[in-house]
Amino acid sequence: MTELKNITVLGTGVLGSQIAFQGAFHGFSVTAYDINDEVISKAKARFAQLADIYVADNVGGAADGGAQRALQNITYSTDLAEATADADLVIEAVPENLELKREIYTKLAAVAPAKTIFATNSSTLLPSDLKDFTGRPDRFLALHYANHVWRQNTAEVMGTTDTDPAVYQAVVDYAVASGMVPIELKKEKAGYVLNSLLVPLLDAAAELVVGGYADPETVDKTWRIGTGAPLGPFQVYDIVGLTTAYNISSANPSPLAQRFAKLLKEEYIDKGKLGTATGEGFYRY
Repeated sequence: MTELKNITVLGTGVLGSQIAFQGAFHGFSVTAYDINDEVISKAKARFAQLADIYVADNVGGAADGGAQRALQNITYSTDLAEATADADLVIEAVPENLELKREIYTKLAAVAPAKTIFATNSSTLLPSDLKDFTGRPDRFLALHYANHVWRQNTAEVMGTTDTDPAVYQAVVDYAVASGMVPIELKKEKAGYVLNSLLVPLLDAAAELVVGGYADPETVDKTWRIGTGAPLGPFQVYDIVGLTTAYNISSANPSPLAQRFAKLLKEEYIDKGKLGTATGEGFYRY
């Protein structure tokens, strides 16, 4: 299989913009697609901010012109056919809504070249939920990034029973070439590897606080000292975002999840404490 060179990222939100910038930073030709010029304008500002972050975080070569070269490697489009006309790989990072994703893949299948590989960055949906809408199930799989891709640089690769092994390997190779550490799953698993490990930790931390056993600072301190981890679970909650945590918890009918959702809403979200994005969540930043 030929090397993947031209990358299109569908969706320029927080993670989509990071995925696009990371590829561009490592020399790939990247097209950032979104629905209208207003969203694209916001994306350009987000990319400029990422260039500054790469320099501030001393990402290799960023301060020596690498961050600016990355910006030059990105083009923009609001036309799906134009955005994918020469794409070797399309990475879909649209909002986490099954029907929306199925709709975008139906449109994508109609305009993308036959050579193009499709990859979903979905964190909660399995690729088999979407494969029948791609028009090319053998050239479709999941490529899942963690937030702050330049720091948390894992890229989880997960195919379906239909995914061509050569396609799977090509995406693994792209992950490596774009500065990521590929995490290869042998079969589909909700939560991949990272969230299959992380979610039970976060749930246990929530139980300790909701049950009145310990406060967030004590839980985090215990985890950091006992395991050597750099962050405790409530610090992770702040990075993930308390709105995301609330949405997940409120959709879970278990009594624990409902109590945690209530705590998040009343004590944090209603007070504008949404995590690191707003400067305060469980901690002040």
